[in-house]
Amino acid sequence: MGASLRALRALVLLAGFYLLGVFLLAALAGADYAAFALLQGPIVYKIAIFSCVLAIPIVRGMFMLRTPKTEPPAGITVTVDEAREPALWEVVRDVARQVGTRAPDEIVLLQDVNAAVSEESSLLGLKPGTRRLYLGLPLMMGLDEMQLRAVLAHEMGHYANFDTRLTPLIARGRAQLIRTIAYFHERSAKKVAKERERQEKHAAKRRAKGRRATIVETPGLGATYRGMARIYTAYGNFYIRATLSAARRQELAADLASVRVAGRDSAASALREVNALDSAHGFYMSSYATLGVGAGLLPRPGEVFGGLRRLLEARSAELDELRRELSTEPTSPHDSHPALAERVARIEALPDDGRAGQAARPALELLADADAALTALEQAVLTPEALALKRVDWEELVHESMSLYVDQGAQEIREACAAEGAGPGLAELLHAVDADPAVRWRIADRFPKSEQAAAATGRTAREFARPVLRRALDQLAGIELTARGAARWQLSWSESATLVYPADGFEERLGQALDAAVSDQPDTEPLRKLVLAP
Repeated sequence: MGASLRALRALVLLAGFYLLGVFLLAALAGADYAAFALLQGPIVYKIAIFSCVLAIPIVRGMFMLRTPKTEPPAGITVTVDEAREPALWEVVRDVARQVGTRAPDEIVLLQDVNAAVSEESSLLGLKPGTRRLYLGLPLMMGLDEMQLRAVLAHEMGHYANFDTRLTPLIARGRAQLIRTIAYFHERSAKKVAKERERQEKHAAKRRAKGRRATIVETPGLGATYRGMARIYTAYGNFYIRATLSAARRQELAADLASVRVAGRDSAASALREVNALDSAHGFYMSSYATLGVGAGLLPRPGEVFGGLRRLLEARSAELDELRRELSTEPTSPHDSHPALAERVARIEALPDDGRAGQAARPALELLADADAALTALEQAVLTPEALALKRVDWEELVHESMSLYVDQGAQEIREACAAEGAGPGLAELLHAVDADPAVRWRIADRFPKSEQAAAATGRTAREFARPVLRRALDQLAGIELTARGAARWQLSWSESATLVYPADGFEERLGQALDAAVSDQPDTEPLRKLVLAP
């Protein structure tokens, strides 16, 4: 379907919203006319007032002329007339030329694994406006130049097909429908809440007088509002289905643009890479970049987002698995992108174009100074509170953060020990065990249990409690060792952080000491000498 036909359809769908409003207003006016003609008395005026109340959200929706504007994503804006990033601009302009469209006026470098385009068109999309390309630096970290060209060609394909110009028109219709539906639901909820409040006050007065309170019920209240909302919801579902099918065809057409520019294999591998990068980036941000926030720490400048490069190098095997595991369903029923597996399969089914194995530099090398860009991105997107956090090396961040979190996680252990007069630290606990070995089982009894463990008695109960008590002692021992500087949390990019002990064989001796402390005849001396001795 050509751009003109898609524009016509968008206009027809938008006009349908107005026609629906006119029809409903006419129906309300007809009901008022019939009431005045056939009825007499106050009921006529009540019907008229009720019709006016229903008409308000319809009229408001019809005259909502402006499309609500969303806040643009934070990032580093690079305009076309700046001398910054010449290599990146050269690639963007070259891709736009190959696709056959006007290049963007600005590039906005983002913190996400994403690429997108927008255009500030006007006059229902007829008049072109400022074009922006949104490009995530984490995305560039995982792609080579040809894969990036494939991604850029996909986005430029939206420009070439006039998708970005029609977006505001489609968004306007959706916004008007959503606002009108929300208003009807809001009115219904308010009416129900007001009636419930009235009935609850009445029931409270009856109880105060010693009478039996009536049951609070609101059957049928707000049904008219909800009925009006259902009418608009039905049209909204039709509207979304009609625009969604076209949107998904547009995505597939944009995929073909990426194949023409970068080649079949680069286009397919780019989609697979983006899938892997998205998961890796989410894991990195939660497990590494923000690990120290609770301890008041952040990585060194440029490393909050730049550290992803280290993770990608260390976890290549896991990334290979993610490249193979493609979703067979769209992200949501309303997602304009078809399922990733379908998109990749369509591309890989195309004839071989002889461009497999093209040599290409890493996409991040297109930036004049990648480290400087990553540092500037932090300044652009992080909150003032985050920027005020202390900056440390990765090794220090992991050690300080893990030490704090493990110490905080031992609070339940300390409370259980203190409740039995055996806390709060390891030294006090070992003294209490020496004085009364049974205190161990009473402490373990304060921890959460499975149903099977809770039902156990005698020796069986002790066998359930023994590993719980051992883990608690191990945690307290680790806290003591890190506090003394005898053990240290070690950063690993390929697996979870681990606690490194002072010497070879120490972990084995610690295990033996813990076993001795939780045995039926406890011996705390090995653990005391190993952990608490100066």
